[in-house]
Amino acid sequence: MKDLQSMEMFKSEIQSGTTVIMFSADWCPDCRVIEPFLPEVEAKFSQIDFIYANRDQFIDLCAELNVFGIPSFIAYHHGQEVHRLVSKDRKTQEEIENFLTDALSKC
Repeated sequence: MKDLQSMEMFKSEIQSGTTVIMFSADWCPDCRVIEPFLPEVEAKFSQIDFIYANRDQFIDLCAELNVFGIPSFIAYHHGQEVHRLVSKDRKTQEEIENFLTDALSKC
């Protein structure tokens, strides 16, 4: 998973193909819970580009996108938002995989 470095990178990355931005933070316990299975999820959905966005570094982007809870995920296809899993609730591997399957069906 690539780390989001700048707003320019965000705008560029979401323009081609299918991209999922994962909003998270180092201090978030629910974010740490999903870390062990994320590589498996990424491998299973290899047609998606995954980008990690640190909520604390990109707080303005979070506000702009109405991301007020983490971990959260937003899927883009060729620059357009197609699906979101945004809440403060802990996510399971099954919930994330269902979200990704739904996102791909909308592309």
